[in-house]
Amino acid sequence: MSAPIICFGQQPCGFFPRRFLHAKFATARRLQQEIGGEIVFFYHDSDHDPRETQTTLRHHRTGEPQTLNFTFANKLQRKFSPLFLKKIPAGWQSHTARALGAFVEPRAIDAFKAVRADNAADFCLGMYRAMGLLDGVRVVRSGDRAVREAACDIAECFVDVPHRGEIVRARLLDGALKLHEGGASYVALPPQPFAKHQVSPARDSRLRWMQSVLHCTHYVCGAGEQAYLNPTDAPEITFVPRDTIDRSDEAWTEFST
Repeated sequence: MSAPIICFGQQPCGFFPRRFLHAKFATARRLQQEIGGEIVFFYHDSDHDPRETQTTLRHHRTGEPQTLNFTFANKLQRKFSPLFLKKIPAGWQSHTARALGAFVEPRAIDAFKAVRADNAADFCLGMYRAMGLLDGVRVVRSGDRAVREAACDIAECFVDVPHRGEIVRARLLDGALKLHEGGASYVALPPQPFAKHQVSPARDSRLRWMQSVLHCTHYVCGAGEQAYLNPTDAPEITFVPRDTIDRSDEAWTEFST
């Protein structure tokens, strides 16, 4: 039999990762100690929601939470570009580093200042690597052209297309490319051809699309995922709930030693 492949997935979820993501890493490592095999982090950097990278930190003195986030090059990028194409303006990193002293230890600030990335997804991944979270972990990115071309075909999907000088992530609905403005409001884009390397999964097709590339044996799933994942899409997978953790939406700022 082949060795186990232990997988978990997550969008970039803060330049210091949210605590629930740390819990997924911890669960996967514990499972690896029990059964062996490889850990794979499915990094869904194709997501476009800027709220995903919100980072909530606690003030050293008051204990009050404060939420920080990236700034982006323009409004269109902020709302609709994939996270791996959301450009970070010059000055954001140094400005944010000056504010971090009230929330995290000097080691964390030094690591933050040392990251070299020009987009939100790469910056988050750089921080996770600096914190030791990715040690011994294989990272597979949904924005990777080779991954997209190797994945199965899906009907429920988003498509990265040019629009007003940017690349936006449009939902394919009823054969049309649309940008979601909120609620029931959509803006239809002009028809245009697209190729497989422009396609990324929607929520309900993500598991099947991911599994067609990773062929994992075990999947560590978060609380939200447990509500919508359909195990019949991948009956060969053993699903493992992630470990519980308090203040799960706040940032994890500790480093592996």
